[in-house]
Amino acid sequence: MTIEDRRVRERLAQRQLITATARRIAESDGWEAVTTRRLSSEIEYSQPVIYKHFASLEDIAEAVAVESFDELAATLAKARAESSDAGSLAAVAGAYIAYAARHPALYDAMFTRTTRLPFARAETPTALVAAYSELSAGVATVAGDRDLATLTEVFWASLHGLVVLERGDRLRAQARDDRLALVVAIVGSRPG
Repeated sequence: MTIEDRRVRERLAQRQLITATARRIAESDGWEAVTTRRLSSEIEYSQPVIYKHFASLEDIAEAVAVESFDELAATLAKARAESSDAGSLAAVAGAYIAYAARHPALYDAMFTRTTRLPFARAETPTALVAAYSELSAGVATVAGDRDLATLTEVFWASLHGLVVLERGDRLRAQARDDRLALVVAIVGSRPG
C-alpha cells in the first residue's frame, strides 16, 4: 500500500468518524447539540480537522442524511423482499413509518431540516434515488395504468404527513394502524 493510499483511507476513516459521532449525538440529544466543539471533544480531533472534511455543520447533517437514505432504501427493500406482491405496498408503508419512528433525528436530517440536497433532479444523490425507487417499487404493485411517479409522490407525501403529524402529537395515537391501512387502501384502489 502506498503512502497516498494510506492517507486516503485515513481521511475516509476520519470523515466516517465525524458523521457517525454527529449521528450519535443527534439521535441522543437532537441536532442542536451537534456542534464542532462537541464533535472535536468527543472524537478528539481539533475543530480545524473537522473543517478540513466539512465546511459547515449543515454539510455534516447532509452527509448523515445521505447515509440515512441508504439505510432507508435497504429497510424498504427488505420489507418488499419479505412480502408478497399483494402485501408489498403495506410492507413498504409500515417499514417507512417504523424507520422514521426509530430514527427521528435522522428523519429530520433527511426530510425536515433545511438542506441543499437536490431532490427529483438529475444531480440527486444515488442514496436518495435508491430510497425513492424502493417506495416506487412498492407502489408499482398497485399502480396499474396510473402514473407511477405521481402516485409514488402522493404515497410518499401521505407517509411523511403521518410521520410529522404523529411526532407533533397532532393525531390520535390509537388510530395509527387504521390511518396507515387507509393510506395503503386509497393508494392501492383503482379510481372509478
